[in-house]
Amino acid sequence: MKLNKLRQQIDKVDARLVNLLNRRTRITSEISKAKKKQGESRYSPDREKQILNRLKHISRGPLQAQALEAIYREIMSSSLAQYKPLVIAYLGPQASFTHQAALKRFGSQVTYVSFNSITEVFNGVQKGDAEYGVVPIENSIEGAITHTLDMFVDSDLKICAQIILEVSHNLLAKCQKSKIKRIYSNPQVFAQCRNWLERNLVRAEKIEVSSTARAAQLVGKEKNSACIASLLAAKIYKLNIITPDIEDSPHNITRFLVISKNEIKPSGSDRTSILFSIKDRVGALHDMLMSFKKYRINLTKIESRPSKKKVWDYYFFIDLIGHYKDLKVQKALKELESKCKFLKVLGSYPV
Repeated sequence: MKLNKLRQQIDKVDARLVNLLNRRTRITSEISKAKKKQGESRYSPDREKQILNRLKHISRGPLQAQALEAIYREIMSSSLAQYKPLVIAYLGPQASFTHQAALKRFGSQVTYVSFNSITEVFNGVQKGDAEYGVVPIENSIEGAITHTLDMFVDSDLKICAQIILEVSHNLLAKCQKSKIKRIYSNPQVFAQCRNWLERNLVRAEKIEVSSTARAAQLVGKEKNSACIASLLAAKIYKLNIITPDIEDSPHNITRFLVISKNEIKPSGSDRTSILFSIKDRVGALHDMLMSFKKYRINLTKIESRPSKKKVWDYYFFIDLIGHYKDLKVQKALKELESKCKFLKVLGSYPV
C-alpha cells in the first residue's frame, strides 16, 4: 500500500513537471523570436552559465549538481531545437571525442554535422553550413592542437564557449589481444598511451588517422586490427573492449572551443583569447606582457606558432582572465596594440 501511494505522488509530480516544461518551452520560443528580430544568436553561453549557476545555488539536494546540469542541458537543447534546427559542426566521425564534447555542450536535440578535418569545421561555420563548430584546442598531457591555433590566424570566426572533457582511452578490437597486428588512432592519442603500448603491444604497427572514431570505423572492417578510442565508439561500431583506461596519466583532460560568427556578452566570469605578432627587437615579448601586469590581468596560457610568412616570425596566442569589454582589459589591449605589429581578439567566453 505504501509503495502505491509513493508511486501516486511520483505521477502527480511528473504531471506538474510536464506542464511546467511545456510552459518553459513556449516562453523560450518567444525569446527565440525576439532574438531573431533583434538580430541576436539563439545560443547564449553567457545566459546559459547564469542559469546553471543559479540552479546549483538554489538546489538543496539530494540531486547532485552534475546531475542537475545534465538534465538542464537536455531541456535547453530541446529549447534550442524548438524554433528551427540548430546545426553544430564537429570534427568527426560520430563518437569522436570532439563529438562527445559537442554533445556535452549542446545536448542531443540539436542537429550535428560531421567534418573530416579542423579546416572543414571552420569552413563549414564560415559558409553557414553550421551555426557553431566544435574543435579541440589543447590536451593536459600533449599541449596545444597546433592546427586549430593556425586556423585562427586567417579566420574571422570568434570563440564563444569552451568545453572541458575528461578523456579515457580504451583498446578496442574484434579479435583477441594476442592477435593484434595493427593499431589505429589519432597521433595525440598514441602519445597519451605511449608507455602502455610499449609495455603491452610494442610489436604492433601504429597507424595514424584523423580521429579515434575514424580508427574505430576502420577496425570494424579489418582482421587482426585494434584501435584506441572511446567507450561510445565501441558501442557505435560494435567493437569489444580489450583493455579499458590505457592512458598513461589518469588526469587526461582535453579542452575544446565552440566557434561561431557571434560575439558573446559578459557573463561575469569570462576568459578572452587573443592573437598577436611582435616587432623583431630585443625584449619585445617582455614589453608586450608588461601591459597585462600593469593592469593586474592574469594570463592563463601563452603559446607561440611560426607565422609561415617570414623566417623567425611568430604569432603568440594568449588566454587571459576577463572579458574584452572590461575596462582594464580594454586598456591593456590598447597598449598592446600600440607595441605589436598585429593584434586580433579571438573572442571572450564564459569560463
